[in-house]
Amino acid sequence: MLSVRQQCELLGLNRSTYYYQPATETPLNLTLMALMDQAYTAHPFYGRRKMTTYLRKQGYDVNPKRVRRLMQQMGLEAIYPKPRTTVRNQAHRTYPYLLRDLEITRPNQVWSMDITYVPLPNGFMYLTAVIDWYSRYVLAWQLSNTLDGAFCLEALQQALLWGKPAIFNTDQGVQFTATAFIAILEAAAIRISMDGKGRALDNIFVERLWRTVKYEAIYLHRYETVPALHTGLHDYFGFYNDERPHQSLNYRTPTEVHFAKP
Repeated sequence: MLSVRQQCELLGLNRSTYYYQPATETPLNLTLMALMDQAYTAHPFYGRRKMTTYLRKQGYDVNPKRVRRLMQQMGLEAIYPKPRTTVRNQAHRTYPYLLRDLEITRPNQVWSMDITYVPLPNGFMYLTAVIDWYSRYVLAWQLSNTLDGAFCLEALQQALLWGKPAIFNTDQGVQFTATAFIAILEAAAIRISMDGKGRALDNIFVERLWRTVKYEAIYLHRYETVPALHTGLHDYFGFYNDERPHQSLNYRTPTEVHFAKP
């Protein structure tokens, strides 16, 4: 039987992640949050009022105050379809959005990064990923049970092992405006782009990725534990990059497009 260390090495999984305990809430709140996550993924314009109405129609007697708190806990913005991680630290520097009307013509021209909520039966995690805009190739991803910036830094460093983009786009969340995160991009001479406040479609390709991952992996398999979730995502992102054809790529895979010879 393989040791925990050997199993983690085979999966490319940090041992600390293996021992992660998901963030928790009461059983009722976890049920509500799972319903809210599915509703938000299908209808990202749902704010606090629409979400309260939706939950009541599902038979749950909830008030808007509770819904607001749970949406904040999940990282969902109640007004427009944007993760709450766009709430910025006023002491951090932000950057202009560089992608408006920009023609994307090649891999490694633009990468982007975002965070999403992932439900588990007994808790929840957060997932971050780096995606290439041209090829839709997922360069790196990480899980965390908190919204601190460490897992975003780790995913960024992993992505940069593949090369570097001309432009790196994120929202204005504290994870992405932090000094350590910005320093890595500046040291690599990468131009920094950040979504305008309240502009949910500025990071459209990673938003579409979350919808795809949730419907094709997370909701379908209902992973029970953090290691099972990590293994499932490891397998899914391999499938997504190497086997899943994209209509927008003329039914080629992200791998075929990203590594195509000029």
